[in-house]
Amino acid sequence: MKSDQINIRDPFVLVHEGQYYLYGTRGPTCWGEADGFDVYVSRDMENWEGPVECFHNDGSFFATKNYWAPEVHYAKGAFYMLASFKGEGMCRGTAILRSDSPLGPFLLHSDRCVTPPHWECLDGTLYCSRSGEYYMVFCHEWVQVGDGEICAVKLNEDLSGAAGEPFVLFRASEAEWVQQVRHSSGKVGYVTDGPFFHRNQDGTLLLLWASFSDGGYTQGVAVSDNGEIDGRFEQRKPLFEKDGGHGMLFKDLKGQWFLTLHSPNEYLCERPHFFPVREENGQLIRL
Repeated sequence: MKSDQINIRDPFVLVHEGQYYLYGTRGPTCWGEADGFDVYVSRDMENWEGPVECFHNDGSFFATKNYWAPEVHYAKGAFYMLASFKGEGMCRGTAILRSDSPLGPFLLHSDRCVTPPHWECLDGTLYCSRSGEYYMVFCHEWVQVGDGEICAVKLNEDLSGAAGEPFVLFRASEAEWVQQVRHSSGKVGYVTDGPFFHRNQDGTLLLLWASFSDGGYTQGVAVSDNGEIDGRFEQRKPLFEKDGGHGMLFKDLKGQWFLTLHSPNEYLCERPHFFPVREENGQLIRL
């Protein structure tokens, strides 16, 4: 199938052994009950095989709805999936699953969610510092804190849980382009979604994230002033402002960097899109 036939949100591409593995939130079950995640496989980013179910709740899993934003990272000799879940009587949070294959099956690796149990959280991503320390970076939801936060927590050696307390990298309102949104409950605030780290060839550390602007769902980017996760993050001009976001970067098999994101941000209409990008003066330019 072609990418315009794939209805997913929050696309994530893993490039491994000559193939592209595309993960994402299932469009039809995004906002309600859900039971798994799929992966699509390609050799050319145009023709995709699948879906292949790479995670399935057989009835024993701790969460039953809002299965969101699966990311798969290869680290320490295995494949780790970070994904967000919600269930009856629990806050939404991000858990870590593990597999020996990018096709799965992925099994729960953490003790339920790694994010604090009393926080409403989502969209975890994995970051490895220059010194080899692993962190999970995630969003503390605006529906709870008003001004959505991008937070980080250090992980333990086997990536199964937190090894410290979360700390805030920045808040949504720090970006001049961000506009307030209104929840169905009437609550008004600023959204943070989909953090993802990328280090430029010159060492600049970028953090992609999404929120809402005058153009709708928007792909933002921030830059660390010291090249590490504990730096001050300065907000830059968005990479995409036309109703699309929750993006990430990957290098194709020919060495070209690509931004993938979903657009439009509309139920059952979401599709993965791929845009070539280049680095220039420490920044990313969409081609």
